[in-house]
Amino acid sequence: MKKNPTAEELLHELEKILSSGQYKDSVHQIKLITTRDMILEMISK
Repeated sequence: MKKNPTAEELLHELEKILSSGQYKDSVHQIKLITTRDMILEMISK
């Protein structure tokens, strides 16, 4: 990933990680989902 990704690039990366199951455990999964949801909320305003 590049040094300063856009919000859309971050969302794409998070979706890729979540869909492929590349997280450590359920706590890590929840953190990724929360991060994704917060980014979506911030860019939709």
